[in-house]
Amino acid sequence: MTSDSEDGDLNLFAEPEGFYQPEKSATYAPYTMLSGNELEVRLVGHNPLWGHLLWNGGRTLSKYLEDNIPTIKGKTVLELGAGGGLPSLVCAISGATQVVVTDYPDADLVDNLRHNITNCSLLPDTSNIHAEGYLWGADVDKLTAHLPPSSETKRFDVLILADLLFNHSEHAKLVKSIQDTLDHSPSATAFVVFTPYRPWLLQKDLAFFDLAQQRGFTVRKIFENIMDKVMFEEDRGDELLRRTVYGYEIKWADVV
Repeated sequence: MTSDSEDGDLNLFAEPEGFYQPEKSATYAPYTMLSGNELEVRLVGHNPLWGHLLWNGGRTLSKYLEDNIPTIKGKTVLELGAGGGLPSLVCAISGATQVVVTDYPDADLVDNLRHNITNCSLLPDTSNIHAEGYLWGADVDKLTAHLPPSSETKRFDVLILADLLFNHSEHAKLVKSIQDTLDHSPSATAFVVFTPYRPWLLQKDLAFFDLAQQRGFTVRKIFENIMDKVMFEEDRGDELLRRTVYGYEIKWADVV
């Protein structure tokens, strides 16, 4: 996932070199739930926005949420930059009241999310999970429209941001999305997980949390998980860092 730009930043919405390459077949990634049930996630064959991968952050956060079911049971959940949508599916299966799973409004990405919802046999039904295209920092009305009528604040109890922080140029938009969608209550939490896939840019990854604190949030580290192997073997830098998934929770500072 290396970048050729001078500082390693990714311009998420520019068409990368090789954007128009031959179509590749979809792939499938398994995830075993704590119940022993197998959940299979379809991933687009190729996508310049990295939606063709099941990232370590999504896997790790899914397990964390399963280990902490009260965090999501009976709650409303929004996932940003979901890729295949694994954590959202886990939340919907595990008793979340309503889940909205989003990614960049690219037809292939959004159609694939909807495919994963429709074809997930572990979902009791599909009425509590919806997929939408969403640009970070944009208007959130179409997301909050899926919240149940009983939601007075029209905001979500839980936000999921898994492996998004390498998009340094998008940090401000991501924080704005949290500001616009996270319920203003003591229990409302945004879960942010990431791996320093480019260890030499770790401080730029961590700058996201400084920005969140400047915008009125508290930040607390909740776990570290070391994976068996790196995702991108060709990348350079400290291998242990590239195998480590860091988990943080973000809450509104004035209600904690």
